[in-house]
Amino acid sequence: MELTLLGTGAPDGLPRPDCPCASCATAVGDDARAATALLVDGALLLDLTPGPAFAAARAGRSIAGVRQVLLSHPHDGPSVEFPAGLPAPVRVPDGRELSLISGHRVRAVALDSPGTGYEVTAPEGERLLYLPPGGAPAGPVGAKPYDMVLLDVVGRPDALARLRGAGAVAATTDVLAVHLDHDVPPGRELHRRLAAAGARAVPDGTTLVVGDYHAVPDLPRRTLVLGGARSGKSVEAERRLESFPDVLYVATGGTREGDADWAARVALHRERRPGSWRTAETCDLVPLLTADGPPLLIDCLSLWLTDAMDSVGAWDDATWSNGGSSALADRVDALVAALRATSRTVVTVSNEVGSGVVPATSSGRRFRDALGRLNTAVAGECEHVVLVVAGQALPLR
Repeated sequence: MELTLLGTGAPDGLPRPDCPCASCATAVGDDARAATALLVDGALLLDLTPGPAFAAARAGRSIAGVRQVLLSHPHDGPSVEFPAGLPAPVRVPDGRELSLISGHRVRAVALDSPGTGYEVTAPEGERLLYLPPGGAPAGPVGAKPYDMVLLDVVGRPDALARLRGAGAVAATTDVLAVHLDHDVPPGRELHRRLAAAGARAVPDGTTLVVGDYHAVPDLPRRTLVLGGARSGKSVEAERRLESFPDVLYVATGGTREGDADWAARVALHRERRPGSWRTAETCDLVPLLTADGPPLLIDCLSLWLTDAMDSVGAWDDATWSNGGSSALADRVDALVAALRATSRTVVTVSNEVGSGVVPATSSGRRFRDALGRLNTAVAGECEHVVLVVAGQALPLR
């Protein structure tokens, strides 16, 4: 099954007309995108982009052989052209199946938002799933993995999580981000963010063969996210797992009775996380890392270290000198060894420390040095390490 993407953008396109934002300002060349439309084997057109005949011609294709045009969502973007000879566009009722004269079979998939998804099966058996902007499946989907899935990865990462949880997206599924709007980060950041979710984006006019081998973005099993206070490091960590089902969020900060500010911080984190995630408030990380289970998001190592230093009496100079230092080293070694051996996907958050400021107290210097060593040891066991500065993720590894 041959698929040509006549457009990959949101209904308004990218850049949006007269929009001064950074994403629109940098959306030139391959980053400029018309409204998403898919041409399947020259016979089936899913959705319409303005000027579909010209879009097809630019891609080296023709819509003269199109026998069916299906719409997936109410169109609220720029007006679209219906070239002479093109079949009248229709929406298919949820659950209905069509058999096209070309040999393709199409099934309409119910969504949780206005619109319809389409499952397309080629005469040779290849299968793709196409979801409209802002849409996610409202009910069960086939447990057999699709060869290709095209959806609003940026706007609805939970839709990808649902498909993964149902077995409809597997390690070999080619996941393409479409309906890209001006809320996506500009330039290379978009591709980095999509790769972390196991997805990719391609320019308008790209032709792909569904079912052919393609190097699916390699999902890191262990990631360390570093950053300063309010840098956006927790948001970056959460974003890396929001397209996966059944994540266990490990909060190492615990609760603090009577501290309203701390309670507000915890509530903000909880509200931001997907509802399907579970939470464990613990600093006992080694059993979690050694057990099988869903992905872990550990936030954060600096609070884990505070608890570890409390437990070994690290704040007392005498205790620190008489076994406290070696006891903390043993705890760190056990954590790093468990991270090295874990079979789970793990995203860990920690504070970047130091930057030349020397704490005025010995306990402050002790904590700074211990956190720096801990970050270094953990980073050494992670496939991906990123530093977040002012909300921008800078890959270090």
